[in-house]
Amino acid sequence: MIINTINIQLLILVGLVGVILIIVFVTGKRSKDTITKTNYVLGTMVNLRAYGANANNAIEKSIERLNNIDDKMSVFKENSEISKINSKAGISMEKVSKDTYYVIKKAVEYSKILEGTFDPTIRPLVSLWNIGKGDEKIPGKYQIEERLKLVNYNDVILDDNNSSIMLKKIKQALDVGGIAKGFAADEVRDIFYKYKIKSALIDLGGNIFALGSKENGEPWRVGIQNPFEPRGEHIGILNIKNKSVVTSGNYERYFIKKGKMFHHILDPRTGYPSQSKIISATIISDNSIDGDGLSTGVYILGIDKAINIIECMNGIEAIFITEDKKIYTTSGVSDELFTLTNNEFSITNLNL
Repeated sequence: MIINTINIQLLILVGLVGVILIIVFVTGKRSKDTITKTNYVLGTMVNLRAYGANANNAIEKSIERLNNIDDKMSVFKENSEISKINSKAGISMEKVSKDTYYVIKKAVEYSKILEGTFDPTIRPLVSLWNIGKGDEKIPGKYQIEERLKLVNYNDVILDDNNSSIMLKKIKQALDVGGIAKGFAADEVRDIFYKYKIKSALIDLGGNIFALGSKENGEPWRVGIQNPFEPRGEHIGILNIKNKSVVTSGNYERYFIKKGKMFHHILDPRTGYPSQSKIISATIISDNSIDGDGLSTGVYILGIDKAINIIECMNGIEAIFITEDKKIYTTSGVSDELFTLTNNEFSITNLNL
């Protein structure tokens, strides 16, 4: 019975993602050299589309690489490197692969930049709230306070010389779900480059990397989801080449209790869902790991701090949507890059 339920859910998810891709990405005819494959890995539906003589081989190698990353970094796999670190929390160091070490070190770097609004040690809070699993309930204040004691990115001990990692306290736990997909998207991009793919679309559960241009030479068109409407409804379109697009929004996973919405973006500083006025944060970057690492943290920080942080970074831009349907962008978001298509929203400029 459990297996049947899971299979049904996956089929529904495959169909849903397929519809989204048709709405957002498919413009014009595909050539016979275009290969598209869908897989379930990294806890999400992965859609890879590549054009060229080596497209099939590139995608097969990419799927193999994605499964390798999942085996190392999944918090749900008992023998993953992340699970081994968690099992030894407060006890001993765990030697890990270069991949896992790089991702965790990068996560800690972003935690510092984002003032703790992004934190790879958030797992105890995530498992407490359990949002998106169907049996959600609001945890008690005492429970949240106890779990908060375990959330602190400064407790991640990194040994560069031995590629080893340890968590300082017993019961602490890492969860790199907020950055691993970005790393994985970049790895797929690099495989495509190796196979001389010049046109491709990488979609790891909403983490998008558009390689090159479409087959007809036009930029890829990626829609930014309208956070107030069902999937497939957009507030505007990004026209991109060789860029990553990552969005964090409160509409992804949530539950409603006594008329109040509790979404999945937890603030590691408070233990509760973020109270920021931002309800959608989109990062456009050269590398997807940067978009993944930034999108959740800037969502929580709020408009002023978020824009100030992004403006200090080279090759990274951002688009924020607030609860009053205003859109804020960083200075590098031009009319050529982003086109507003929904007149219910308005673009507001900040004098920084």
